[in-house]
Amino acid sequence: MRDLGVGFGYLVKGQRWVAQHGKQYGWGLLPGLITLVLYTAALVALALWGSDLVGWATPFADDWSSPWLGLFRGFLTALLFALALLLSVLTFTAVTLLVGQPFYESLSEKVDIAESGHAPESGLPLWRELWISARDSLRVLVRAALWGVLLFALGFVPVAGQTVVPVIGFCVTGFFLVEELTAVALQRRGVELRERLTLLRSRKRLAWGFGAPLAVAFLVPFVAVFLMPGAVAGATLMARDLLGENGTDGGGPAAGQDDAATRRIPLT
Repeated sequence: MRDLGVGFGYLVKGQRWVAQHGKQYGWGLLPGLITLVLYTAALVALALWGSDLVGWATPFADDWSSPWLGLFRGFLTALLFALALLLSVLTFTAVTLLVGQPFYESLSEKVDIAESGHAPESGLPLWRELWISARDSLRVLVRAALWGVLLFALGFVPVAGQTVVPVIGFCVTGFFLVEELTAVALQRRGVELRERLTLLRSRKRLAWGFGAPLAVAFLVPFVAVFLMPGAVAGATLMARDLLGENGTDGGGPAAGQDDAATRRIPLT
């Protein structure tokens, strides 16, 4: 249970760090603002024309009598918008990180320098880093989408679907948010996606403590934009903890954690 508090502590420390470095915070806001505008435009378009899209996709229901036609298409429209919102939450971080790769790389490096006096570098050109980031984000998105479909189906289970399932949903969303955020620092250290997931699974409570509150906060409009720079800074501190670079601060490597989980693996 201690790792839950440690994970939340890194989230707070990250926000505190960017608050003390105003210039880095300002630059870190730009990718989130760009992504927010794009997502808002897409959601507004879906809200305006979603019912038309559902009507076009369900011509077999044109002859249904009232009120069944309205209820059926209304349900599908609401379902479509809900899935779009879920997809927005799941992909916002990945898209923002992709758009803001140079900004967040610089921010993460400065956190490393502040902590240890130096910042690891991947040695890869920017285009290669962007390709790896996009590829890994797509893989994570597929995993998150499968979980999303499963949890959506479980949401129809009486009682549990309205109590337990939402909590699990925030934990799952938070876990994948943490993977995307820590990837900024871990990718520079040559830790590939498989090893990143192994690291996070070895300390799931740490990831939940950081990611679940962030997932809840990201549901509030505009909040994600303002929290992203601090989330990247906090995730860099967490990445250092996962790899044992913080010494005893934050608990160091997890007890019993396999050495292979903390091995740096060069990117190829």
